Amino acid sequence: MTHRFAIIPALLLASATAAGDPIATDRPDFVESSNTVGAGRWQLETSIAYESDKQSGVKAKTWSTPTLLRIGMGEYLEARIETDGLLQQDLDGNGVDESNSGYSDTAVGLKWHVPGSEDSGPSIGVLLHADLDSGSSDFRGDGVRPSLRVVAEWELSERVSLGVMPGIISDKDDQGERFTAGILGAVMGYAINDTTRVFGEVAAQQIAGNSHGGDVVTFDVGTAHLLSENSQIDLAASFGMTDETPEWALTVGYSVRF
Repeated sequence: MTHRFAIIPALLLASATAAGDPIATDRPDFVESSNTVGAGRWQLETSIAYESDKQSGVKAKTWSTPTLLRIGMGEYLEARIETDGLLQQDLDGNGVDESNSGYSDTAVGLKWHVPGSEDSGPSIGVLLHADLDSGSSDFRGDGVRPSLRVVAEWELSERVSLGVMPGIISDKDDQGERFTAGILGAVMGYAINDTTRVFGEVAAQQIAGNSHGGDVVTFDVGTAHLLSENSQIDLAASFGMTDETPEWALTVGYSVRF
């Protein structure tokens, strides 16, 4: 499961004063927002995440600090820097007893919001990312892994929304073999009131053959609450739906726009 976090007190205490629409974040659900942050705006989306899994008798407990920084390059274009941040993983069972810590890889990318798309249909965003092999040795991926995703969002009523995100990624498996995997997510959101929303989604973060890691699919639920026009807190839980997926995960986050 992909998340975003960093501990930067000065940014967490920042207060934005510009008027406009409330902050729209790409977390805590897997399906991204179709919107960009706007020209001249910066947005930091942070969280702490915990993941539990068991494979071949080995229990893995992982803490991560995912981060997404979004920088408005224009009204419809933003630059993005994303990482799972600082990682701590404990492995236990089947003769294994070890702990590893370090930093995850960083991804850079762009998001483009299709102007006027919501006027005649869903609001559409296009995301192009590249994961870089820049992390610590225990958590580093193999080479550059580019991905392309398209987000479509519908406002079904005053309170109900639907988002769908298909995509594709070029990755490498444990043997270093390059393969192409699918991405697909669908999220249903419900606004309880003007400040609080809840969601449920099915997220296929990887659709691939067994030789390349198999299908990684979660069922996610969560909530987000606006603290102000420019800040939000959130909470989400994920449950693995396939053998290749971590059993469950929790995340709590904070986002701020300035």
